[in-house]
Amino acid sequence: MTASAATHPQPSEVQTTRRRPDPVLVTLCVTQLISWGTLYYTLPAVAAEVVADTGWSLVSVMAAFSAGLLVSAGVGLGSGGLLDRFGGRVVMAWSSALAAAGVLLVATANSFPAFVLAWVVIGVAQAGVLYQAAFTVLGIRYGSSSGRPLLVVTLVAGLASTLYVPAATLLSEIVGWRGTYLVLGAFLAAVTIPLHALLLPRRARTSRPEPNNEQEGNPVVVRTGRFMRLCLGVTLLSFSVYAVTLNLIPLLAARGIDARTAAMLLGLVGVGQVGGRILFTALNRIIPLTLRALLVGAVASLALGAFALTSGPFAVLALLALLAGAARGALTLVQATAVVERWGTARLGTLNGVFGAPITASIALAPVAGVALAAAVGSFPLAVALLAGVAGIGALLVIEGPAGPAVLHARGERGSR
Repeated sequence: MTASAATHPQPSEVQTTRRRPDPVLVTLCVTQLISWGTLYYTLPAVAAEVVADTGWSLVSVMAAFSAGLLVSAGVGLGSGGLLDRFGGRVVMAWSSALAAAGVLLVATANSFPAFVLAWVVIGVAQAGVLYQAAFTVLGIRYGSSSGRPLLVVTLVAGLASTLYVPAATLLSEIVGWRGTYLVLGAFLAAVTIPLHALLLPRRARTSRPEPNNEQEGNPVVVRTGRFMRLCLGVTLLSFSVYAVTLNLIPLLAARGIDARTAAMLLGLVGVGQVGGRILFTALNRIIPLTLRALLVGAVASLALGAFALTSGPFAVLALLALLAGAARGALTLVQATAVVERWGTARLGTLNGVFGAPITASIALAPVAGVALAAAVGSFPLAVALLAGVAGIGALLVIEGPAGPAVLHARGERGSR
């Protein structure tokens, strides 16, 4: 076996050694947890202190954060190609370094334009260090068998809010919000840069791409009706689910639900998100590929529609919160596996970049869009009803016909139409 093959095992080679911890999978679990915690969940924890210290409005602070996410979506279109060309080691290590620099800029920003610029820098880094990059690295490494590794990474990364929100809150009480970012940024740099630089694959093998009858990752794929419908459908589903769940407290308040109960129900969304990812992975063995996204979309649209119509009792609301969370969690895995399971690993980074960009942008816009829609129509329940309709359209768009030969099976075999 050559050194290259040892560094970049084919999916079958990974499977034969899966009883031993895969250093790439372990690395991504650790670095995704730290990166999500620092680059995403810390600001909500310290936003009130940022406002109190600087005098900037909360809307402005969160708008800067959303601007970074939109930049991440745009940059993601190109970062996928860099992953194809240079591999996870180079792209994710340099992105981690840029992320650390962005966090330093946040901590030292003395004006609002400087604060916005800091989040733009972080947005560029996020495109090469968060889920999209990790999904591509794992997709190339495991091929069509990437479902379980993706589940493991997303479950571990899902702990970021649980660990980082209280940690950042406590740190801010001791060293202030600027000191919090300095501490967490230093920790991110010390851990993620060397792990990415030392343990991730240098670049993908290209000698034997997995079967793909649509020109093996050629940009022609992104112009096919199947790709565009699936991308638009998942984008609409993600937008509607995040717009509702991230505005769940004001929705429930409009229904007369007290703040404590609303907070409890919002917590159940997180519980459902974990359960949805586990269930989605488990059901992949028995549900055909072409029906998985449709099932998630149906659950999402039904849960949101019921939220628009229901004000109680608590048990019903709890069930709906769990279902909405499960749909949100499963959508993450739909995005992670959609391309590799249908079009193979050839130029996976490029295709993942195109597929993920509108989804990332929709999630960035969802919170403020939900509030704006409610203001426009006069109530949160009516806005949620409209968003349930958007989710329904998304569910219809992800309906697929029988799988064609481009769909991969666990052993790299071609499917039949």
